[in-house]
Amino acid sequence: MTFSSGEPKGQPALLALTEMARENVQPPTRAQLDRGLQALSTRMAQERARRSTLLRWSLAGTMATACVVVGLTLLPRLRNGTKTTTAPALTYQIEGGSLIGGGYLRESGGAGIRLSFAEGTEFVLMPGTRGRLRSVDDAGARIAIEQGTASFQITPRSNGRWLVDVGPFLVKVKGTVFTVSWDATNERLDLKLRHGRVMVSGPISAGEIALQAGQRLAVDLQSARTTITDERPEEAWGEAATLPPTTNAPGERPSPEQPPGRTLAGASPSPTAARADGEHHWADALAAGRLDRILAEAERLGFKAVLEKASNEDLLALADAARYRRRMNLARAALLAERRRFPGSPLSLDAAYLLGRVEEVSERSLARAVAWYDEYLSLAPTGTYAAEALGRKMTLTSKLEGRLKARPIAAEYLRRFPNGSYAGSARALSRAP
Repeated sequence: MTFSSGEPKGQPALLALTEMARENVQPPTRAQLDRGLQALSTRMAQERARRSTLLRWSLAGTMATACVVVGLTLLPRLRNGTKTTTAPALTYQIEGGSLIGGGYLRESGGAGIRLSFAEGTEFVLMPGTRGRLRSVDDAGARIAIEQGTASFQITPRSNGRWLVDVGPFLVKVKGTVFTVSWDATNERLDLKLRHGRVMVSGPISAGEIALQAGQRLAVDLQSARTTITDERPEEAWGEAATLPPTTNAPGERPSPEQPPGRTLAGASPSPTAARADGEHHWADALAAGRLDRILAEAERLGFKAVLEKASNEDLLALADAARYRRRMNLARAALLAERRRFPGSPLSLDAAYLLGRVEEVSERSLARAVAWYDEYLSLAPTGTYAAEALGRKMTLTSKLEGRLKARPIAAEYLRRFPNGSYAGSARALSRAP
């Protein structure tokens, strides 16, 4: 084999091998070609299916992400839209005070605070009551009574929502008229329902309590006692059925010949009056809310005999029962008997303060009420009712003699009881021109 000098040395051999392969390799048959095409088509179909699946998952993930983004974007707008379409809160006016930081209601003038809402609802906080307006919306309001007494007259509405926090208790109301008191020092709740229906919840063993019109709820947390009583309309005793008014000022005592009470006019002494000196446990009956039982038993025994022979505890319980039933002549007579018969008893001191509360019921007796508060404060300057007696004296003095006369009393109150229930009124008196 001859190699040209211009060709690579291996080129003739490669050409020879190629020629031999062409001569020996046979072309594929028709069947072989068909099988090859079928395998290629199958592989191509599988590849298209795999790519289609990947594409669908990719699109689904993209759509989900888009939905999340759109939702997060629109949610604040939807919320803002809800706020702007909500009905405006109820409007209200405040008389006798003002709203200060934290929603607290500050009394100015010593006559209490009145909140009047546009749809007719009214809240009245009695003088010295410490309260806070927690919230107001289109359906109602939520108010807290931290100390003192408040009355509520709530206009019935289908969508009304009114809540009253009284110490640790919550009162849910609709259209209702009621009065509620909270004594933070002694942890006592007192709720009197005149009209409507309320639900009371809090630290009471029975859970949520439903009250109907005419019922009264009393809760004493310290003694773990809860009582519900049916109240009847306040009684107005006629002249023939009352004890004679007793107007003894502090320091005066009824003479033995003219005791402070008598039996019903025209009635003979009860044949069981001789038992009037026994222990009746009226204090227990009072705590259980059995006011009518106390009064009925005292009447059966004869008021004169009871006032002269009952124990000091029973006398004070009788006075309380009479006060709660607005039988002020009987309450006054029982308290005076307490002081006359048991002058050294601690209950006799309490009676001096309570006589002030009895006299406050009548506008004509306010000066006598102040005298009784002075009597109590002189005998028990650090007694149980000292803060209340001084606060009531301040309030009545302002009413009877003007703010200028009441200012020294207000200053004394703030010095002795800076966090007392009348502190707001005392500060208002101190700042007033």
